[in-house]
Amino acid sequence: MADALEIFAPEIFDRALRRRRHARAAAGFGAADFLHAAMAEELHARAAGVARDFGDVLDLGGPAAIWPGAVRLALAAPAGVVADEDRLPFADASFDLVVSAGGLASVGDLPGALAQVRRVLRPDGLFLASFAGGMTLADVRADLIAAEAGLTGGAAPRTLPMVEASAAAGLLQRVGFAMPVADVERLTVRYPSLFALFDDLTVMGARSVLASRAPLRRDVLAAAAANFAARAAPDGKTAVTVEIIHLAGWAPGPGQPVPLTPGSATTSLAAALGRGIK
Repeated sequence: MADALEIFAPEIFDRALRRRRHARAAAGFGAADFLHAAMAEELHARAAGVARDFGDVLDLGGPAAIWPGAVRLALAAPAGVVADEDRLPFADASFDLVVSAGGLASVGDLPGALAQVRRVLRPDGLFLASFAGGMTLADVRADLIAAEAGLTGGAAPRTLPMVEASAAAGLLQRVGFAMPVADVERLTVRYPSLFALFDDLTVMGARSVLASRAPLRRDVLAAAAANFAARAAPDGKTAVTVEIIHLAGWAPGPGQPVPLTPGSATTSLAAALGRGIK
């Protein structure tokens, strides 16, 4: 019998570039940390609503630490344990709580990362995450596509593919989380120009890390900037949409409700976090 062939899916994101972007952003991150700070605040609020102490906490990546005293996974030294979220170097059942602010938006293998989180959580441990997804920057993507298609007759991918909340909840359930839930918070951020937005994305370490990238021509960039400006309000600022997906899930433990059947991850946030609400 012929040996079985192992098929490898191509990487969507460039892992090395992702590390470099995070490392370069570290020094000036505080100048544009408003989204990350909002995610961190929400994660703390949700954890505080659960009447239990979380002794061992893993802070999963992201551009800055959010949890004092936690073991921190980082993409670049010397910020913490250097590793990717889908390749966690920790023993099974090591943590009571895993939190992630921002990092999952560009992880190489999201199902693999969630499976790794499930593996390192102790029974009845909690996972909380927030990251940009859904319709985030959809308006900017449209500006870029229209500009490039108009000038070249085609358009290359320029922004990261976004995860929908329903898909994220389904992934949590698929890898074994109990009471998985995902909800969406929609924010509007206003910029005086496309270039000001790009500056913030650079400082955030959030520029594209797609493995397959094509150079952006100057005339295409100028046309995209004009499209962006054409949508501006009377004060000269253009609104962009950011959707923050908030995830919650429990590692199975004694006394928990029976998991839903696959494809029906509709547990409410109140139910998911309500086991021992203060």
